[in-house]
Amino acid sequence: MSIEIEILNGDASWKTVEPLFRAVWPPDAIAKLPWGHIKWASADLRVLIDAPEGGVGCHVGIYFRTIIWNGHQIHIAGIGGVATREDCRRRGYASIALNAAVETVRANEAARFMLLFCEPHNFAFYQARGWRPFTGELYCEQPGGRVRFEAMTPFVFDIKRAPDTGTIDLCGLPW
Repeated sequence: MSIEIEILNGDASWKTVEPLFRAVWPPDAIAKLPWGHIKWASADLRVLIDAPEGGVGCHVGIYFRTIIWNGHQIHIAGIGGVATREDCRRRGYASIALNAAVETVRANEAARFMLLFCEPHNFAFYQARGWRPFTGELYCEQPGGRVRFEAMTPFVFDIKRAPDTGTIDLCGLPW
């Protein structure tokens, strides 16, 4: 069986991935989650895996941003919106899409490290793939202004070298 992987422009491909997001995170379920009130950034790129049964089976969003870490501007890449359709789980799609996202970022050659936000039930998944918790403070923008982001745990991944602690300002919305 071959797996089809596409890397598409984030905004242009939203209509393609919107059904997947609604299936994985129905609006009524989002309202009950600790991060349900957060305003999120739109992906710059999207890694999509087509399901053999039709439609998008898995999605990983890629975000490029210049952030401030301990007072220094640094270009990083973010991972967000990792979603796999219920009928496509346990096939390795999320690992394949995440690896494709990492390789896409590496090819970009500008990002120093990668950052994602994780719920506790996914910690082991990301740690097994080389991600580690960022234990410092993290700030982002929300409609009301700059806030400390505590809704999910930040994880980092080395491209060149990722910090484990300190203060990160995302200089925009989280992803």
